Amino acid sequence: MNTRRSSVKVTIVGEEYTIRSDESPERTREVAAYVDETIRNLMNAGAVVESHKAAILAALQITAEYFNARSAPEEMAGKLRGLSNSVRRMLPPGKRGD
Repeated sequence: MNTRRSSVKVTIVGEEYTIRSDESPERTREVAAYVDETIRNLMNAGAVVESHKAAILAALQITAEYFNARSAPEEMAGKLRGLSNSVRRMLPPGKRGD
């Protein structure tokens, strides 16, 4: 992350925004492009026509993706613990690391 804030102009659903961020300009553009793509996909799917409603649905979708990504390492750690316990039970008593 940069130590100074940068201003970046981005376009989301045809509207230009100036974003001030601690992130690099490239990262800010990448995030804005993802938001734009998500909103456009919802609008093109015919689910909504109004961009402000599509933006709310996109925010919900992106937040769900974030929550899923945030919990994935915890879920994986739990699965690995379970697998490790299963492997330990298969080992002879002297080799279990008890």
